[in-house]
Amino acid sequence: MTEPAVVAEAPRLTSLSHGGGCGCKIAPGVLSELLANMPAAHVYPNLLVGTETSDDAAVYRLNAEQALIATTDFFMPIVDDPYDFGRIAAANALSDIYAMGGSPIMALAIVGMPINVLPKADIARVLEGGASVCTQAGVPIAGGHSIDSVEPIYGLAAMGLAHPDHIRRNQDARPGDVLILGKALGVGVLSAALKKNVLDEAGYAAMLASTTQLNTPGVALASLPGVHAMTDVTGFALLGHVLEVARGSGLVATIRSADLPWLPGVQALAGQGVVTGASKRNWASYGDFIDLAANVDDVLRALLADPQTSGGLLVACAPDTVARVMDIFRSEGFGRAAVIGEFSAGTPKVRVV
Repeated sequence: MTEPAVVAEAPRLTSLSHGGGCGCKIAPGVLSELLANMPAAHVYPNLLVGTETSDDAAVYRLNAEQALIATTDFFMPIVDDPYDFGRIAAANALSDIYAMGGSPIMALAIVGMPINVLPKADIARVLEGGASVCTQAGVPIAGGHSIDSVEPIYGLAAMGLAHPDHIRRNQDARPGDVLILGKALGVGVLSAALKKNVLDEAGYAAMLASTTQLNTPGVALASLPGVHAMTDVTGFALLGHVLEVARGSGLVATIRSADLPWLPGVQALAGQGVVTGASKRNWASYGDFIDLAANVDDVLRALLADPQTSGGLLVACAPDTVARVMDIFRSEGFGRAAVIGEFSAGTPKVRVV
């Protein structure tokens, strides 16, 4: 009698990669070394934002009314569900457009998959997930490129438009500006818990809701004259991205730890040792530029350096603009947005109190 065929079970997506989500990013200190000897760029008068700072996207002025925003972002799986992986990666890539103050207009898919390891149906679901978020954003995936890769990779090259006067960089914060964060923190910890099989359904749902929420408030925020600087929180964590704003603006940033919003269960998981290796790499890269108050213990420090995937917008705005900024966040469904600190004159660094 013929034995029934054994159908191999598809591997977990997260088991196929050494890292996941924005935790895959090269540590900021290493990245600085890699870019240190890049030749100086030629002067292009219409290139409004290039590589001179750590901004979220490049910006090229097309005419007096339009600037083109271009970015690319891709990573390895942060979750095991292929459709959810595609959704998270697409939302994360489009976030860079919103963080510059633009509206996305088109995207190209970046696809690298282990074709002989993953079922083709699963790969197709990744693409479907990414397309679903782009449809939600009102933009087509108009093409792309794919390769047969050892580790699964997915993301987008995205393009957007904004008025040149509405471009918001990460280097224009002013003394006295208030610092506002659009989403709760803790995605890296929840993703680490998922990989260790200790994340419950509620935790997964919270992580998915946060990472697939498009940072659409960026468009309206950039139109406010009182909003001076903007970026989003991704792989370098809250500390790293606030430090980028502080350095670019030549200011001291103060973060009030008691005011930080957290995704549910994150602090308890971190207290149990569920943290990412990327958190340690982040701290090693920029810890010398962070002043921690005595109340900041090792767990909180790890959380502050926790890499975020598709994290929230960081907004530096004048005090008299705070109410309007918060109204925009809340009207677009960002109920966890919070005022978390401020900027002051001084040698660039980040203080956590």
